[in-house]
Amino acid sequence: MDQSKDGAKVTFEEALNRTGFGLYSYLVVSLAGFIVIALVCIAFGTTIIIPTSACELGTTSSQRGMLAGAPVVGLILGAVLWGYLADMFGRRYTLMISLLAAATVNALASISVNWLMLMFLQFFATFLCAGQFPQAMTIVSESVPMGKRNLSILLVGSIFLLAQGLMAVLAIPIIPLTFSYYLPSLGIYWNSWRTLLLVYSSPSLLSALWLYFMCESPKFLFSKGRETEAMEALTKMHRLNNFGSNTELQIKGGILLEPAEGGESNSGKTTCAPLFKSPLLKSTIIMTILFLFQQIPAFLIWLPTIAAQFVQILETGEGSSLTLCGIIRKSMDSPPDPDDSCALNVTSLLIVLVVGAIQSLANVFISLIINFTGRRNMVMFITALCGVCGILVNLIPNAIASGVVFFIFLIGIVTSGLYTAIAVALFPTSLRTLAVALIMTGHRIGSFASVQIVNLLFETNCEAGFYVYASIFASSAVIAAFLVDDRKLVQERDDDATKL
Repeated sequence: MDQSKDGAKVTFEEALNRTGFGLYSYLVVSLAGFIVIALVCIAFGTTIIIPTSACELGTTSSQRGMLAGAPVVGLILGAVLWGYLADMFGRRYTLMISLLAAATVNALASISVNWLMLMFLQFFATFLCAGQFPQAMTIVSESVPMGKRNLSILLVGSIFLLAQGLMAVLAIPIIPLTFSYYLPSLGIYWNSWRTLLLVYSSPSLLSALWLYFMCESPKFLFSKGRETEAMEALTKMHRLNNFGSNTELQIKGGILLEPAEGGESNSGKTTCAPLFKSPLLKSTIIMTILFLFQQIPAFLIWLPTIAAQFVQILETGEGSSLTLCGIIRKSMDSPPDPDDSCALNVTSLLIVLVVGAIQSLANVFISLIINFTGRRNMVMFITALCGVCGILVNLIPNAIASGVVFFIFLIGIVTSGLYTAIAVALFPTSLRTLAVALIMTGHRIGSFASVQIVNLLFETNCEAGFYVYASIFASSAVIAAFLVDDRKLVQERDDDATKL
């Protein structure tokens, strides 16, 4: 029996299901993907900028490590703040401010006169965009019907994985340019890497413009008691999802909120406290550990540099029988090319693109089978497989084969999207953005340390880096086993709906 037709209230999930999945859903998922690209261009653009700016700025190995780590610190310090703001003032409004502010500061970084100025501005820009990934994921989860939610979130995750490759695509036509214009007022030369920083700001500006025409999360609006605005948002979503149809949204009795989502205090203490109490404490601990053990981004940050070293040695024909670590050592021992010591050749940038594409395709494949396997079981399989491959990097004395298992190890980054999807399902609306941001903070603190450690180990004991980090990642399979099988939760919800 249709509850809405006799004036009874329906749950929010039922109301969202009645809006359908159509044009608006495609727009909000696409927007989330574009926001993720904007985030990656600003937060991880340093992976391209660091090696290409090294000659002009005269950076040492330790200074390059600090340049790589500064954006991670920005992510750490900004994540919880932006999560709190999004839960207090709304996903859409907060995201627009974040996108515009981060783009402005990142553009200013293009006129850095030294590496310290570049590091500070990159840190501040990343601080301003720190909440964009969890906010984008949250607005998708609160605007797309349950039946398409897992697929939508994982597709956005696929775009996140492809984003570093897209950064390489943007860099390929720009970085090789040899123009250099002296700016006497600043004492700097305007060149290709500075131009690339401006280009990396453009996705944020376009995302903010796009977001201006979208609705606020209807679930957020309901949770704050703004029912009229929420119904207007749902009506607009229904109209666009059913474009060309004259059907009206059939909700006459209003929305029945979950008990945990009504009448909340807006204080930070009240907002955070439930995450550290039963029944959410177990979920908070497990998800924090899983994110903390996921340190593959530390290897991805140095991927352009590793790819350049890999190509450089293989082109000489002398490294075919070496492991990946052997190639890295040989590259460091080789005398630098004075004409190309700070350039990333096109081949190495294409390798970065291919790795991103493979990761993205792997995530798309996972999204197609995730409803059959369950998110928890998929996490256990991926962490075990990729962790073992990370160990095998040191054990295969063949450059190509060692490189292949290294790329498989990097595919483990797909667990970031799975972890986010799991966290979104585990925490209630009023805590969701803050919870995701908070549990990712441990991951980012570990990432800052790991970026420095991996950079140091590549120069001193490369093999130890792969053994330690791959083993930690593989152990995540054991931690994930303590989560409830999400397929059972879906079945229980379906059974309850059938009874109603």
